[in-house]
Amino acid sequence: MRRPNIILFMADQMSALALQQYGNNTVIAPNIAALSERGVTFKNAYTNYPICAPSRYTMLTGRLPHAIDAFDNAAELPAAVPTLMHYLRTMNYRTIISGKMHFVGPDQHHGYHERLTTDIYPADFAWVPDWKKGPRNAPTGINMRAVVEAGWCVRSMQLDYDEEVAFFGNQKLYDLARRTGDDPFFLTISLTHPHTPFTASREHWDRYDHAAIDMPKVPPIPLDQLDTHSKWLYYSHGRDRLTITDEHTRNARHAYYAMCSYIDDKLGEMMKVLEATNMLEDTIIVFTADHGDMQGERGMWFKQTFFENSTRIPLMVSGPGLPKGKTVSQNVSLVDLLPTLLAQANDGQVNAVTALEGVDMTGLMTGSTKGWSDQVSCEYYDMGVCAPCRMVREGNYKYVYTHGHPSMLFDLEADPTETKNLAGMPAVATIEQRLHALTMDKWDPDAMTHRILESQASRALIWNVSKADSIRDNWSAEVRKGDKQRWVRGGGDQEGTNAVKGKMRLPLVPAVQQSEPQPIPDVPGLKV
Repeated sequence: MRRPNIILFMADQMSALALQQYGNNTVIAPNIAALSERGVTFKNAYTNYPICAPSRYTMLTGRLPHAIDAFDNAAELPAAVPTLMHYLRTMNYRTIISGKMHFVGPDQHHGYHERLTTDIYPADFAWVPDWKKGPRNAPTGINMRAVVEAGWCVRSMQLDYDEEVAFFGNQKLYDLARRTGDDPFFLTISLTHPHTPFTASREHWDRYDHAAIDMPKVPPIPLDQLDTHSKWLYYSHGRDRLTITDEHTRNARHAYYAMCSYIDDKLGEMMKVLEATNMLEDTIIVFTADHGDMQGERGMWFKQTFFENSTRIPLMVSGPGLPKGKTVSQNVSLVDLLPTLLAQANDGQVNAVTALEGVDMTGLMTGSTKGWSDQVSCEYYDMGVCAPCRMVREGNYKYVYTHGHPSMLFDLEADPTETKNLAGMPAVATIEQRLHALTMDKWDPDAMTHRILESQASRALIWNVSKADSIRDNWSAEVRKGDKQRWVRGGGDQEGTNAVKGKMRLPLVPAVQQSEPQPIPDVPGLKV
């Protein structure tokens, strides 16, 4: 029996809670809805790390971030760690990527035979965070200008990039349809929408009635009422430097929804190619994202936090032998994707050479919950925070741990907006103790602190002596000559990623001036 083709179609920073299948009736995404009807939709799917590179490393290796030292967006994925692509190649799969994967380090393939496009982000150590600088350690320069400057555009860097990614991905499908032989393929198409900045094409912006854009369910929470992790991000994102109005929020959400519609269009184009080439019925299609976006909930934006908008991701799987129109309510995460796809490709067998933290989800897709733990975990050590942070969800309960600071516990069934912290309440003491123990299982926050600080210092040293040559010698695989100058690179504009992207916006929008950062007040929970 011929093995199925596999397509991994990824969005970047798309929250599950922005889609109709997860309760949002504002976003227009008919192709995502159609894919959901073709296959299985996981209602409670999570990222294992709410930022780009570590999340993708986990997804492709079946290993949790702390197990492979995936500490941040400048962490190297070691060439010695087997990936999904390596395993698939042992089964004669042709492995191809079009788009972003944010590999850091000299190995820019990690088992992919071909890269059809250059990566949009740097592959060097430019974005190493520094906990010793406190909450404002944000090497990418992420800030609230992205919200204030939100709106439509004629063209942007992300449109430039994603148009290429989609074109070359679809062209490769035509090429694969003409190939001889029976060897299957694994094709990754990884777009950058709806990642910030919040800038959408006029075509997609105009699909929405601006006045009908829904506003956040939870309004901004005063600084003195925020948990420690959120206080850190308040300063890291510069929320003290710009005033965000309701209109800013509506504009940014409008643009975000429009960018989701752009992703939907690209998915629809790919589905038409598969249908026209008679490959649709022989192909497993996975639609997902690396993490979400807070979209103004609680006054928060971007990712980097464990609240639902940031960590809940869309996950839909369709293909031969899988149910159609099925929903799965159990908790799953991206780390489960590798064993699942290996099982689908290898008649139910997951033959990994290393220990995997991920678990095959085939049983959940086909109707069995036997043996499923219903547990997921998520970690965060990157810019903005100053200590190891981890989240565990089991059943309806989510436990959030910030090392050295108070923890939080939420009942997501009774409190889906996470506004009622149950930690410390006698009625849930047993649950809190259990989830705390799960959080600490094979994870020592004191040891993690030492490992992370040592890693930050080592990579910062290397970056400081090499950054002058970064544009020329960046590890990024350059598929098209000049791409290292076209896309975001660490040796370039140090105003930050959003500023670099903003300069590629057409028409150009004058940069909003931020107030000077003030000394962080002596607020409890802000000390390292």
